[in-house]
Amino acid sequence: MCFFLSFNKEMEEEFHSNLSERVRPYLDLIDTLRLMGINDDLTLPAIAVIGDQSSGKSSVLEALSGVALPRGSGIVTRCPLMLKLRKHLGEPQWKAIISYQDKTKEFTDPSLVEDYVSDAQNELAGDGVGICEELISLEIMSPDVCDLTLIDLPGIARVPVKGQPDDIGGQIKRLILSFIEKSETIILVVVPCNVDIATTEALKMAQEVDPEGKRTLAILTKPDLVDRGTEKNVLDIVNNRVIPLSKGYIVVKCRGQQQIQDRIPLAEATKMERDFFKQHKHFRCLLNEERATTQCLATKLSQDLIEHIKRTLPALSEQVKKELCESRRFLSECTEGPPPEPLNKKTYLIEILTVFNGKINSLTTGEVVNEENLFVILRRHFQKWKDDLQNSQESYAQKVEDVYVEYDLKHRGRELPGFSNYKVFEMVVQELVMRLQSPAIETLRVIRETVQAQLTEVSKTCFSNYPYLHHDAMDKIDKIQSEQEGKVEQRIKEQFEMEKLVYAQDSIYLRALTKMEETELVNWADFDTRKKYPEMLQAYYEVYCSTKHYLCRKNYQIIPKPVMIVSNCVLCICVFTDS
Repeated sequence: MCFFLSFNKEMEEEFHSNLSERVRPYLDLIDTLRLMGINDDLTLPAIAVIGDQSSGKSSVLEALSGVALPRGSGIVTRCPLMLKLRKHLGEPQWKAIISYQDKTKEFTDPSLVEDYVSDAQNELAGDGVGICEELISLEIMSPDVCDLTLIDLPGIARVPVKGQPDDIGGQIKRLILSFIEKSETIILVVVPCNVDIATTEALKMAQEVDPEGKRTLAILTKPDLVDRGTEKNVLDIVNNRVIPLSKGYIVVKCRGQQQIQDRIPLAEATKMERDFFKQHKHFRCLLNEERATTQCLATKLSQDLIEHIKRTLPALSEQVKKELCESRRFLSECTEGPPPEPLNKKTYLIEILTVFNGKINSLTTGEVVNEENLFVILRRHFQKWKDDLQNSQESYAQKVEDVYVEYDLKHRGRELPGFSNYKVFEMVVQELVMRLQSPAIETLRVIRETVQAQLTEVSKTCFSNYPYLHHDAMDKIDKIQSEQEGKVEQRIKEQFEMEKLVYAQDSIYLRALTKMEETELVNWADFDTRKKYPEMLQAYYEVYCSTKHYLCRKNYQIIPKPVMIVSNCVLCICVFTDS
């Protein structure tokens, strides 16, 4: 009898040794990629463990890892926990490494796992019952574990308890979905045997992201709590007659609360689990079919993870190649960077600024031919301003009569009807002229934004590899633009203040008025100057608008280049000095 026990033990050790030899290279590969930070850009194969609260999820993980994890009522797992189990046959000493954020701690006492994980959760998620998306990594190296990597996620809560936010259920579901919705993830759903499987939230979530059940494996816990006479229902579930899953179901019996309080070791609990299935008249068949016990679960998970990694490796390899090509293309666009010698750095900076100034000069002279240059864009804005002037001139004739009548009623003094008041004429002109100031100021704003956008693009192109230099250049550009804008706005306001001084003694106004009189005023009495007011106002306004059209054209030709060149020179000096 002792011979057979010894033989069976040797066979089991040989089996696990062979399994470890097949599993370890794949897990090491994924661990290496994760250590390199590949998982920030690409999704790596993994097993995510989900379950409703009190489903027995922690007990399953304890049975697989051989260590006690945080337990209690409510939400116990408050951060995603990556549990990396590594079998070390030649090293009998147990060892573990816990890491999160930039902290790492190595220890050799299994009893410290629960405290260290709790401390890490409290540090990341805060004291209380909140959750956090930060990942905690716990690597366990022991001769008593199976090579496996699992990600334990918070249990699904339906109703918030004291101290929890009202949307705690939604937060947990969003966190779980961020893991299980990825096609590279195997979903391990933990469901108690003594509940209606169709109502479990965890299985519903798995079906949402994996409707065909191709990457979902369900674990049925607490078989000892099944009501007598309902064992057949459990067997129907395991045999895929209720909710079919490609990976199927496995039934496990982990330590209960009483066994935990009695401090029954996990090794003894594993033996008790096997004895339970051997002696159960309904479930013993599952033991023979390797669909029961934690040991069968660990073996199946390892094998499934290997197959899953094998299937995803080709696509992962293509993704890596694609990202590599993209990175090489990006690097090829980058310059070699500044030389290390201080003297050469100065020369290199001068070269960069020379290119920058050359591009700005090309903008101001309109030499850019492969795309819209600054002159084309500015011409469009000046044309709009010109159109506004033209429209105001056309609508002026319709408004001037009403405006004059209103002013005559409000401001006519002691003069007799039929005699004109120069003050009224002047006030009407001044009001109508000042109405054109706002469009002029708005045109200035638009031009400033246009020039700023063009200069920003030039700076981004020339200083793409030097963000601080780009930021410094943009700071100088903004200051110069603001200063120039203030000056131009002041000039515009001064121009309109000058136009408020009505001057009607020149020949241009008299010719316009004479022309209008010849066509429209021949039948009016000479002494009735009030009748002539609207036409006099219109004649003066036409002279004013004609002058503005001329100024508009001249400003378009004169203003951009000097301002841009001054900005260019000052920018070059300021940037070079500060750098």
